[in-house]
Amino acid sequence: MKLTLWTYEGPPHVGAMRVATCMNGLHYVLHAPQGDTYADLLFTMIERRNHRPPVTYTTFQARDLGGDTANLFKDAARDAYARFKPQAMIVGASCTAELIQDDPGGLAEALELPIPVIPLELPSYQRKENFGADETFFQIVKALAKPMPRTEAITCNILGATALGFRHRDDVTEVTRLLGLMGISVNVAAPMGSCPADIARMGQAHFNVLLYPETGETAARHLERACGQPYTKVVPIGVGATRDFLHEVSALTGLSAKVDESALRAPWWSASVDSTYLTGKRVFVFGDATHVMAAARIAATEIGFDVVGMGCFNREYARPMRAAAKAYGLEALITDDYLEVEAEIARLQPELILGTQMERHIGKRLGIPCAVISSPVHVQDFPARYSPQVGFEGANVIFDTWIHPLVMGLEEHLLTMFREDFEFHDEAGPSHHGAKAMARTEDEVAEPSDTFAAEHADSHAVPVVTPSGEIVWMPDAERELKKIPFFVRGKAKRNTEKYAADRGVVQITVDTLYEAKAHYAR
Repeated sequence: MKLTLWTYEGPPHVGAMRVATCMNGLHYVLHAPQGDTYADLLFTMIERRNHRPPVTYTTFQARDLGGDTANLFKDAARDAYARFKPQAMIVGASCTAELIQDDPGGLAEALELPIPVIPLELPSYQRKENFGADETFFQIVKALAKPMPRTEAITCNILGATALGFRHRDDVTEVTRLLGLMGISVNVAAPMGSCPADIARMGQAHFNVLLYPETGETAARHLERACGQPYTKVVPIGVGATRDFLHEVSALTGLSAKVDESALRAPWWSASVDSTYLTGKRVFVFGDATHVMAAARIAATEIGFDVVGMGCFNREYARPMRAAAKAYGLEALITDDYLEVEAEIARLQPELILGTQMERHIGKRLGIPCAVISSPVHVQDFPARYSPQVGFEGANVIFDTWIHPLVMGLEEHLLTMFREDFEFHDEAGPSHHGAKAMARTEDEVAEPSDTFAAEHADSHAVPVVTPSGEIVWMPDAERELKKIPFFVRGKAKRNTEKYAADRGVVQITVDTLYEAKAHYAR
């Protein structure tokens, strides 16, 4: 563990809370000190749930450590059953409580409650949140799901959707609709929306759809062994992956993979004249492994971006991530340190970032547009509207989400380019009141007032002196550089400085800027 201002994943017990919160009829008794109750806010404030997580905390304090904390846990578990009457209970310890080694599983078993009590062994100092969610779901499935006769019609289970997942709610709806087009019904979607009684009948499905490997793969592997249910390996994010997924399901069931694609607009839009300016845009992708690998495929093969960097924060998927990056001629960045990610983005200077909430903040600092593709995310990425990532509708949503930052970048560039125009400069008033607009003098254009500069300073302005202290940007060149669209301005600046350095030029003028442009355009 290390001290940090921001983290991609919380401790494992937060993963267990994600599973408990998205289920019905399940209660989590967590042996934890008073301060660990902060986790409730993740669900009520960020995900905007209308109820608290079904979690009872023992909330022991420092003065309790000299007494019997084991009895505190037993009282909490007994009271939780009496109050909430759950169908099943999971019990465990937070990272702090793990140190006092009270054995919540053994204590709960001694209570002999009349419901299944499932102990969780989550190593808080070795593993993290996604592991906690995956292991919790696996233990619940292992304890409750048993082999049973298959349903008469072909059905499947959908595995992996949890609370705090990136668009998990809408993804389950969309993949259910997609399977329905093939004539397949969903037996159980779990853990999200299920209850312990639903978990008990998972064995009657013909196969499982593994929607999120990070939080469902261990359960999928168990069901394959224990119940003889194969599971899908393709995550249907993107047009190509969705079609591959349909063919994979067809191979498992013998049903036709042909479905109605009339609502799919992303392929034509990405190939249309309006979108040709997207081709070759340099993108950096970072997040959880599943979403990053899917995003890289979409970026490279469906939109025409150039993937210049990619990586993930969950080390459990380092091997497939490295293999995926190698296919693009890249070395994957595997780290949970956001400062390393920021340094890599600053080095690569992409024109678009596809990442988590953290990369969105990094993009703001570096002046690079960003679209969010993966948890962890903030409140704005739990939209009230229908906004899936999987399936054909998910492909439409992804296209819009990724393209809008670049489109808005063009709009911002036009506003900047015409800032000193006779009719449209900032002090001209409404443009349709032509009589009010007054041309600015050359002195006003070249040397705006201190007030104007403070209020309208370009957030992406280039410093006069580079960090090396060797190359100086002259004021006229600096103003000319600002006319370049901000999403390629960094590349133009780097190219110009390299051009100047190679020729021993220490003062960059407008002529230097255009000479560099001509040089790299050859």
